[in-house]
Amino acid sequence: MMDISQPPRNSSPSTSPGRDECRADLALRLARREGRTVLVERRERGPLAVQKALYQESPEICQVVIIHPPGGIAGGDKVSIGIEVEKNGYALVTTSAATKWYKAAGRSSRQEIIIRLAKVQRLIGCRRRISFSTLPCQSVFKLEVAPTASAIGWDMALLGRQAFGEKWNQGSIHSSTQVLRPDRTPLWIEQASLDEIDPLLESPQGMAGYKALGTLWAIGHGCTSSLSTKLNSHLPFEPTLRAGATALPNGVLLLRCLAAEIEPLRQLMIDCWMRLRPLILGIASHRLRLWAT
Repeated sequence: MMDISQPPRNSSPSTSPGRDECRADLALRLARREGRTVLVERRERGPLAVQKALYQESPEICQVVIIHPPGGIAGGDKVSIGIEVEKNGYALVTTSAATKWYKAAGRSSRQEIIIRLAKVQRLIGCRRRISFSTLPCQSVFKLEVAPTASAIGWDMALLGRQAFGEKWNQGSIHSSTQVLRPDRTPLWIEQASLDEIDPLLESPQGMAGYKALGTLWAIGHGCTSSLSTKLNSHLPFEPTLRAGATALPNGVLLLRCLAAEIEPLRQLMIDCWMRLRPLILGIASHRLRLWAT
């Protein structure tokens, strides 16, 4: 796990010839101070930054908006984000817009997000949104969560830029997700690899021809099989949008979604996040202002 009290690794700008390759690192630490969750440490290298700490809901909940000024990841780029939330902290981490992955000219790109929730009693809403174009890319997500912590987050992906009529017909995607206890006990580990000719893209056991996919994950004592059953009763299973929820036996709830277009998927994620947040985090839901943009 990344120790964000130290400067992130890979923080030196690239000096390789040809197109300028971008390396960006961001390390954040949030802590409880006098009834508020505050951003006590921030280390930035390259084009990756935090706008400011916001308190849209209450002083207890620190909302952090991460911005990536280049607007996308291209061939050879490396982006790394490390976040640590200390005891009794409550953070909501999001991005200002979707991350776009561009053509890579044969060079792989990588995005890594590592979150550590050690000894936190009431935790985090974390949102990631990714839009893929054509490239070989690697996406890594690691979450270390203490037994007293709880968390909700989601990840969405779109294969090809639908607004431009672009099809995803070149490149590859490799993703890795790990959710662990501080002692390294695994709660959920998943790896996926797709390319433009993978049979899973059209297979009924895979993406069944859908171009938008998403996973919402929740971790905490409230993530039970009875909750997944209740959630499933509200989920759609239609020609353009389908979803299903599963509870793992170790306090992890997963919601899987496939859609023909990204916007209905996004709205479903928001609705489920709003429904689950009071049950998992023990605090009322509020719609983010960013969702209106």
